[in-house]
Parts: sequence; C-alpha cells; structure tokens
Amino acid sequence: MKKIKGLYIPAIMILFWIIGSNFQVLNPYIIPTPIRTLQVAMKVLQNGMLLRHILASLNRVFLGFLIAFCLAFPSGIALGMRNRLIDYFNPTLEFIRHVPPLATVPMLILWFGIGEKSKIVIIVLASFFPIFLNTLNGVLNCDKKLLEVGDSFGLTGFEKFCKIIFPATLPYIFIGIRLGLGYSWRALIGAELVAASSGIGYMILDAQQLSRTDVVLVGIFTIGILGSLIDLIVIKITESFTLLKEGGKSHGWN
Repeated sequence: MKKIKGLYIPAIMILFWIIGSNFQVLNPYIIPTPIRTLQVAMKVLQNGMLLRHILASLNRVFLGFLIAFCLAFPSGIALGMRNRLIDYFNPTLEFIRHVPPLATVPMLILWFGIGEKSKIVIIVLASFFPIFLNTLNGVLNCDKKLLEVGDSFGLTGFEKFCKIIFPATLPYIFIGIRLGLGYSWRALIGAELVAASSGIGYMILDAQQLSRTDVVLVGIFTIGILGSLIDLIVIKITESFTLLKEGGKSHGWN
C-alpha cells in the first residue's frame, strides 16, 4: 500500500500532461506529447543510442565513486581514530567541501582535457565528502564504553577496528554511500552538459541544440529513473546488512 501511494503524484502529473497535450494547452514544440515522448524513447532504445549513453554515464559514475570510496573510507577511519588531528585538517577540508565540483570544471578541462579524466575527478570531488564525513562521524560516535571494554581485554588497534569500530560505523558508511552516489550522479550529468562527447548529459545537450525537446525529456526521465534505481539498490543492500546483523545478534554471533 505504501508503494502504491508513492505512485499517486506521478500518475496525476502524467494525467495533467495528457490532458494538457490533448486540449493543446501545452505547446508540443516546448513540451512534447506523452505519446511522442514514448515513441522517441522506444526508438532510441531500439537503435541502441540511449543504452550507449547510459553505459558511458554509469561507467564514469561507478569508476569515480570507487576511487572516491577508496580515498574517503580509510581517511575517515584514520582521522576518526586519531581525532586529535582533526583540528589540523578541518579548515582545509571545509574549504574544499564548500567548493561545488562543477565550479572546478574549467580548471579540470585545462589540466586533464575534455576526456574521461576531468569527469572522473569531478565525480571523485562530489562523492568524497559524503563518504568521508559519514565515516568520520561513525568512528567518533562509536560507544566509548565498548572501546574501554576492548582495552580491558587487551585488543589491538586492528582487533578493535574489526570487532567494535567497523560494525558501529557501518550504518554511517551506508548513508555516506547513498549520499555519495546521489551527488556523483548529479555532478556527472552537469559535467557531461559542459564537456563530453557521450553520456546522458551530452545526449540532452545535443538534443537541445537540435531543438529535439522530446529527446531532452527522454534524457531527463532516464536520469531520474536510473538515479532512483541506484538509490533503491543501496537501500536494499543496507536493509540486508541490517537484517544480517540483527540475525547474527539473535543467534549469538556477536
């Protein structure tokens, strides 16, 4: 029932779109009819154009996100476990965090060219801080009593990380992953609108220059659908880990 409720607003919007198109309230040149948009969507799917641009965008997102995670996760853990260093790094990190990744596009193009490197760097910049900050907060919010118990049992730093810190930080990490993927997706589309020769953002820009608003709409819907699917997958993985953890506790695994 909850899932059905979430379809009410999209259904109403589509209904208004259909009514507005049928009664010629909406200019078909500016806002194509639903039938026209669906026909174009089927066409670009069948000829492989949409799939090619989707794969190009997804490849950039996941590669950039993987690099960001490999940098942000250990950095968050290390700084959280050595929190006395936070005061040294905080001003610099805060400065970088408040610079929008898309603001760096002109410089990145000068440094790395219009190829893949500049777009990957933009994704890394966009997704680094959500992962880093959530991981850091997870470590800092770890139960101090559990750490004291670990010390009393003579656990090494690595053992405390594996048995206490990492399990406590895991929910924060998943939040960071979810936010990071969302930010990286938006940053990528923006970068592709500025400098790219493939990808969904490029497809939208190319269609806009050719006055193909139907293709633009298909690109916009594709962005929303893919972003929602990626977010849903992360949510399901998070729920699976949560259930596994709770099941482990109930069976005395922890």
